[in-house]
Amino acid sequence: MKKYLTIILTAMTALVSMACSGTPKAKEVTNKESSYMKAIVIYFSHAGENYSVGNIKEGNTKLVADMICEATGADRFEIVAEKSYDMAYTPLCDLAKEEQQKGKLPAFKGGIDNIDDYDTVFIGGPIWWGTYPQVMFTFFSKYDLNDKTIIPFTTHEGSGLGSVVSDLKKAYPKATFKDALSIYGHDVRTSGKKSVEGWLKKLGM
Repeated sequence: MKKYLTIILTAMTALVSMACSGTPKAKEVTNKESSYMKAIVIYFSHAGENYSVGNIKEGNTKLVADMICEATGADRFEIVAEKSYDMAYTPLCDLAKEEQQKGKLPAFKGGIDNIDDYDTVFIGGPIWWGTYPQVMFTFFSKYDLNDKTIIPFTTHEGSGLGSVVSDLKKAYPKATFKDALSIYGHDVRTSGKKSVEGWLKKLGM
């Protein structure tokens, strides 16, 4: 009987304490939660015949974009050219060189209606003649990404980042840039996920 009386008194004390303390405080929001940035991955990728990896169904850059989206929950937009780049490697190289030398801006399909909703923009593509394919520059000419955080990435077979960072800074001089990632195309399917996750960790994502 004494045991039950003790339990009842303890419960009553707890109720009185809660009533006197008022409404419990809301959970404190951490810096990470309060600084959440809505992100999108914008990329161009080329399937078909690729140097070093042969004929592939999914382009190297697309696979990296998928990894970023999976790890961060970012939205995505694939830049798909209206013209076809489905051709053998050598003719594609010749076409890419011609487009760059002549400053062509090939059209692409679709668009992003809510670009203003995004604070962070990952931008990725293969390196064609030292920089992104020209169709990506078409996108840059149509969308203002100034005042956003831009995070470049590339897939390549020896060119690294090429001049993409400086090219993007010319296109968006008022944007904030974070460390870029360059990854060998032939490594994407083996160690790519580890590389992407390590890079994102360094970025604090």
